[in-house]
Amino acid sequence: MPDRTRVAVIGAGPAGLLLAHLLDRSGIESIVIDSRTREQIETTIRAGILEQGTVEVLTETGASDRVLTVGRKHEGIELRFAGEGHRIDFTDTVGRAVWLYPQHEVLKDLVAARLAAGQDIRFGVTAQRVDDAETNRPRVIAEDAEGNPVEIEADIVVGADGSRSVAREAVTGTHGGYFREYPFAWFGVLCQAPPSAEELIYSNSPNGFALISQRSPDVQRMYFQCDPHTDTEAYTEEQLWEILQSRVPGTTLTEGPIFQRDVLRFRSFVAHETRRGRVVLVGDAAHTVPPTGAKGMNLAVCDVVLLADALRALLLDRDESLYDAYPEAARQRAWKAQHFSWWMTNMLHLQPDAGDFDRMRQIGELRAVVESRAGSTYLAEAYTGWPIQESIHR
Repeated sequence: MPDRTRVAVIGAGPAGLLLAHLLDRSGIESIVIDSRTREQIETTIRAGILEQGTVEVLTETGASDRVLTVGRKHEGIELRFAGEGHRIDFTDTVGRAVWLYPQHEVLKDLVAARLAAGQDIRFGVTAQRVDDAETNRPRVIAEDAEGNPVEIEADIVVGADGSRSVAREAVTGTHGGYFREYPFAWFGVLCQAPPSAEELIYSNSPNGFALISQRSPDVQRMYFQCDPHTDTEAYTEEQLWEILQSRVPGTTLTEGPIFQRDVLRFRSFVAHETRRGRVVLVGDAAHTVPPTGAKGMNLAVCDVVLLADALRALLLDRDESLYDAYPEAARQRAWKAQHFSWWMTNMLHLQPDAGDFDRMRQIGELRAVVESRAGSTYLAEAYTGWPIQESIHR
């Protein structure tokens, strides 16, 4: 016999775990499954710039208080070009901020909160498909780490299983979505060193883009623009520091041992559909963005807040209006985030076929942003996040 629950969630990432947490606060039970182990989920180091709205959701719902004690509040970023730095002051322009709090720390908080509440989280369970999407009893077909079959029957199935979503096929079929692949990638390094700057530096240089970011007081994350097919072992450690330093002229980087390297490809995706019957998508299963605008995890949180409200109304009050409104509300925000991420990416990166005109036009665009309060305000508003509840009641 299949296991029975109100909401079956595929994926124990930020979206899936936060949704289970919010539903539990309303008395709605769920089962969350993920193919990874708990250790893999909590120790895979990933980026984490949290919008103010995301931080408010985590703290006000009891999902995390460490974000305020361990996370670091950033009230601006630096745009560096033509050898000079220009600070975008978030507090001055929009009265908001972001928090540097890596995704794996968010996941530690969410896993701990869910287990403490006695919630059903199943690690090492791999979803294979979703059946009966258009019935009132959709089913998740899966298997556990030993290869034993697992079947979960629910009122609602939520695909929070990332960009390679199993649930997506049950929603979109063969129609897929809107897709763009960029002609460059980021070569990322993690190094043992103190921060090179108090805030993040987004640098446009004649040699290409670089991002000087942070992870903790003694571990830093840095990226530079590269070819998508670059071999992570193509450079010595000395060469990596030379490349990074050449991309941020005017700033002296604090060097240290590099202990991790990876190449992050740039892709944009928005699913044609995010709901079919009783199966619905959130987070990267529904859309992915380039990392330039720091929108990925924040966009997932916004999806979850909207969907949690919709599921409360549907399952507790039998009111389908918010559930019906969810796809369009989530889609509107996803496309705003896509535009901002595309804009930041194209403004800061060197295009492979760029000529002198393109390069000078790009510098002109950057000056138009940093020398205009209106331009700086738009960047600050989008970077720190739009109101989370927008569009759902339209």
